[in-house]
Amino acid sequence: MKKIILFISLFISIQLMAQTTKPETLVIIHTTMGDITAKLYNDTPLHRDNFIKLINEGWYNESPFHRVINHFMIQGGGNKDGEQDPGYTIEAEFRPNHFHKKGALSAARMPDQVNPEKRSSGSQFYIVQGRVVDERYLNAVTAQTGHVFTDEQKKIYETIGGTPHLDGGYTVFGEVLTGFDVIDKIAAVQTGRGDVPVEPVSMTIEVLE
Repeated sequence: MKKIILFISLFISIQLMAQTTKPETLVIIHTTMGDITAKLYNDTPLHRDNFIKLINEGWYNESPFHRVINHFMIQGGGNKDGEQDPGYTIEAEFRPNHFHKKGALSAARMPDQVNPEKRSSGSQFYIVQGRVVDERYLNAVTAQTGHVFTDEQKKIYETIGGTPHLDGGYTVFGEVLTGFDVIDKIAAVQTGRGDVPVEPVSMTIEVLE
């Protein structure tokens, strides 16, 4: 019995080591305003694998950014035929080391009232633009939500910026490496009703092998 337990423990350890040492997947989001390169985190495997699957299936080919709010985020995820999601949701994968700094790649979801488990949309995602905030703002967020920020996170929010009030509520499954200027360009476009860009901004995503 002890040998069996030892074997199982060893197997689990090997699996965890493989996950942490596996190279992170890189993707390029080709937009009509420039390219954005991002990496997908290995410790959010459900979101990573689903995102890769949809990319390979062509779901995001000519997909529109349908919700854009300057100094907040740019959101997309429906396909070119108008389908907003593939008909399923994904279990939340909250990780304290992943937060909503500028460039965070995060999963959108339905609100708490109809989604108490905070499950993510099967395809909807957003990229954080955000804004620089001060310590007083972060303290106010903590008082309101109970979410506590590390010193490193505070420093990043106070220098690079982001949307700290979303931490702990939405799964962050990747981050932008290059193309921050493209995020700013898309976020600055003129929008109409429902924060939809007046002039369409679309994307096609590919996985870098």
